[in-house]
Amino acid sequence: MTIKNFIKAARFRTLPLSISGIIVGSFLAISAGFFDWSIFILSIFTTIGFQVISNFANDYGDGVKGTDTIRTGEERMVSSGKISPKQMKSAIVYTAILTILIAVLLIYKAFGASNFVYSLLFFCLGIISVIAAIKYTIGNSAYGYSGFGDVFVFVFFGLLSVLGSYFLFTKQVHLTILLPAFSIGLLSTAVLNLNNMRDHKNDKISNKNTIVVKIGSKAAKRYHFSLLSLSLTFAIIFVVLKYTNPVQLIFLLAYIPLVIHSIFVYKNEDESNLDGELKKVALSTFLFAILFGLGQVL
Repeated sequence: MTIKNFIKAARFRTLPLSISGIIVGSFLAISAGFFDWSIFILSIFTTIGFQVISNFANDYGDGVKGTDTIRTGEERMVSSGKISPKQMKSAIVYTAILTILIAVLLIYKAFGASNFVYSLLFFCLGIISVIAAIKYTIGNSAYGYSGFGDVFVFVFFGLLSVLGSYFLFTKQVHLTILLPAFSIGLLSTAVLNLNNMRDHKNDKISNKNTIVVKIGSKAAKRYHFSLLSLSLTFAIIFVVLKYTNPVQLIFLLAYIPLVIHSIFVYKNEDESNLDGELKKVALSTFLFAILFGLGQVL
């Protein structure tokens, strides 16, 4: 066991995607006249903590179930034997404790000691986030093995991330904020769908019934295009509703690589080729978050 192996298990390449919702929510708060650097930084670290817990749990859950025995993408630590299941369970517990402590500090910074209801609500959301991250692949009732992973990603990476971060700054929420939250959620779900398209043959053998396994590769491609198209649609609707100047459309630049990606997925017949596309969609989502946010404040 080495620190290097745990760093690999943390899968830092997924972190830009995980903080995209925080970036959008924070920029929207700035456009509404609210911002606090300490809340922003603590939000980023809390989200990274949740993501690392999820990645550790995914490595552990798939490893002990044998799902990662044959992999196309990056090596997993438990299935390869470089980290034992016991060691990974300990890492999950320690990371969860640290993340909850950071979340408590974030909640106190955002609401102080006076607003108990908001503090309790966000503390409960933090606990639920940890449980959801762990239950994705761990246990007999792991929902990632029943096709509900897409729902988890949409809700936590999109809705909760954008709306939650916006509320931490502003102590309010507007229905229009749902639109960019939908966009981030759909783009994040597209990354998971792409991952499941790549792994669907091995997932099927391992009884990991993702949406791709349930509907098949051809339908999964249509589903993938729908996710990307709807994410663009919701972002455009938001800009139309809040339009003040053309710079708000700068986020369209992030969809150039996504269009190229869509063409590649449509023509591709070998799922192993999709591994390289994961980074493209994840980074495009991160780019979208930055450009969309800048468009709201410039």
